[in-house]
Amino acid sequence: MELSVLLGSFCVLLIIGTPVAFALGAAAMVTVLWMDLPPIVVFQQLASGMNVFSMLAIPFFVFAGDLMMRGQIADRLVALAAAMVGHLRGGLGQVNIVAATLFGGVSGSAVADASAVGGVMIPQMKARGYAPDYAVNITANAALIDLLIPPSHNMILYVIAAGGAISVADLFTAGIVPGLVMMLSLMVVAWLVAVRRGYPSEAFPGWGMLLRLGVAAFPGLMLIVIIFAGVRSGIFTATESACIAVLYALAVVLFVYRSLNWQGFTEAVGGAVRTTGMVMLIIGTAGAFGWLMALLQVPAQTVALMRGITTDPLLTLLLINVILLVLGTFMDMAPLIMIGTPIFLPVVKALGMDPVQFGIVLIVNLGIGTITPPVGPVLFVACAVGKVSMWDATKTSGPFYAAMVVVLLLVTYIPGLSLWLPALFH
Repeated sequence: MELSVLLGSFCVLLIIGTPVAFALGAAAMVTVLWMDLPPIVVFQQLASGMNVFSMLAIPFFVFAGDLMMRGQIADRLVALAAAMVGHLRGGLGQVNIVAATLFGGVSGSAVADASAVGGVMIPQMKARGYAPDYAVNITANAALIDLLIPPSHNMILYVIAAGGAISVADLFTAGIVPGLVMMLSLMVVAWLVAVRRGYPSEAFPGWGMLLRLGVAAFPGLMLIVIIFAGVRSGIFTATESACIAVLYALAVVLFVYRSLNWQGFTEAVGGAVRTTGMVMLIIGTAGAFGWLMALLQVPAQTVALMRGITTDPLLTLLLINVILLVLGTFMDMAPLIMIGTPIFLPVVKALGMDPVQFGIVLIVNLGIGTITPPVGPVLFVACAVGKVSMWDATKTSGPFYAAMVVVLLLVTYIPGLSLWLPALFH
């Protein structure tokens, strides 16, 4: 009965439009009162959920990405991507995808990518005769690459939700190959759709221009190298790397590019504070919600339920993916990571799946949820930039969505995609 109260009140609050963070906290409070436990337990769990040292990396990574975005790094990355792949069929679509991949290394946020890269690319694509729905779909789907290319604060959330026993360095490394596979898959689909619709390619600017644009973008791209190499080598922790990322981002936008003024700096600070406040509140309330689920033995019941449905590992993994895809259509990514990890991680570990691989599967899966209505925050941002309704964009999103599902199945059933690169560093 207690579990019915917890899940029932949570679902009712979501249906009536309550923000996810408040729905999680209120559902936990209602259940605690129903169980006749002291209400202060909810606040203790909320505080302990946020009181994790490694979580300091999240606001600093968000701040570094915001500085880079407002320091016009996106413009330089788009220019470099245009020189690299603009000559392919559907040139600006290919540029959008590669630019998103490059931007992922300095942002780590799919929503930020859809706003920054989409703000540059979607107007250009529309002006060159590309259909708005094509531009929006490429922007939204390409933004998911940011979730896999380090630094990704969602990976840090997963490590925290898993109890801190997973290496952040391994998780950062594990996301690189799947991120590149996602990029190539989208490029193939963009090329096929461009051929069918008759979209043009751009002229190749020459190797000299490519070199100059590469040099111009190099200081921003070095952020990826600093974070990855530092964390991977053990020179500094993920939290320390986030602080270094902020200092480096400030140095680049103030002294190298000279593209950030005081107004931009204050906006970056304000944006980072707002994002951090929202994420931390979700983490805290999800911690209280997750504590109750553990108390009510939901993970153990889930394992037993799935074993009752099927004992086939392949079908079990497929079932988990379907459940997460459905949940991802109406819940934000951060609370689902915090809630879903302690439920499903024991199941996949019993099947022999490495926790690092499951982290990548979880992030790809929930990333697809961010481009799926009715919530779909990444798709919503891309549609707002492109001035297209979510319905119009969704009607033609089939080929791109299918590519994302294929990538999800690949990372689910081919462990080497996620685990090959981390194994090289051990």
